[in-house]
Amino acid sequence: MANYIVLLLILFLCIVGPCGVMAASAYASITALGRNPSAAPKIFLAMTITLACAVGLSIVAMLIVYQLFSVN
Repeated sequence: MANYIVLLLILFLCIVGPCGVMAASAYASITALGRNPSAAPKIFLAMTITLACAVGLSIVAMLIVYQLFSVN
């Protein structure tokens, strides 16, 4: 039972962590666009790469947690 609680906590962190990265990235990009609207393509590219990395890492982490659930 304790293993499941720890795995659920890890799964929760795998979801909340990338959400925090996405929120911080969105805030930073909106702030940067407000200061320099002509840099929109560069800001968009950097934001897209950051979001793709955050989503990729969260998917890998969730797959690992699901594998750990099947072992228990």
